[in-house]
Amino acid sequence: MARATTIAARRKDTREKIELGGLFVKAGLRYETRALLLGALIDIGERLKFDDGERSRLTKIGTEAFRNGRE
Repeated sequence: MARATTIAARRKDTREKIELGGLFVKAGLRYETRALLLGALIDIGERLKFDDGERSRLTKIGTEAFRNGRE
């Protein structure tokens, strides 16, 4: 039973990572370097801690991109 739980958890983790990777493709960032992408994520993570307006602005952009099927 524990083995089945471990396998299910690994599959879930893998699926989440694939979906996150798909977001980079959807955003048009497929060919950017890993260092740039990580730097951008760290930067936005820090800014979101202190700026709810930025969180709202970016959420609206993302929602619209999903709605329009941006790729």
